[in-house]
Amino acid sequence: MNRPYHTCLLIDDNPLDNLINSCILKRGKFADEIIISEFPESALSLLKEGTIHPDVIFLDIKMPKMDGFEFLHAYDKIDIDKEHTKIFMLSSSIDPADINRAEKNKYVTKYISKVLTPAKLLELAS
Repeated sequence: MNRPYHTCLLIDDNPLDNLINSCILKRGKFADEIIISEFPESALSLLKEGTIHPDVIFLDIKMPKMDGFEFLHAYDKIDIDKEHTKIFMLSSSIDPADINRAEKNKYVTKYISKVLTPAKLLELAS
């Protein structure tokens, strides 16, 4: 696969999930650069400051201080170009309410159940 994205941002509080997902993304040549943030608040700061400009974000739902939906609410309020960024909710939640809420959010391109796999990457890249 040719790298469909330049910069990919992983937002997940689980270091093991981040390690596995970054390895899958690297092996799949999904992005030129992979940035990991275990704290959604830090990711928001980097986005707001213009330090990073991801064209794709993988966002977990269940995180301790700020969950994925709270991140999306705060993301909506920051003044950055959002038109060229795809957000994929990557979660282990099987709660239909979470899935429905993610799919209805204007920033979420797609809800993906963990675990990220090479097959799922191919689907996202096409």
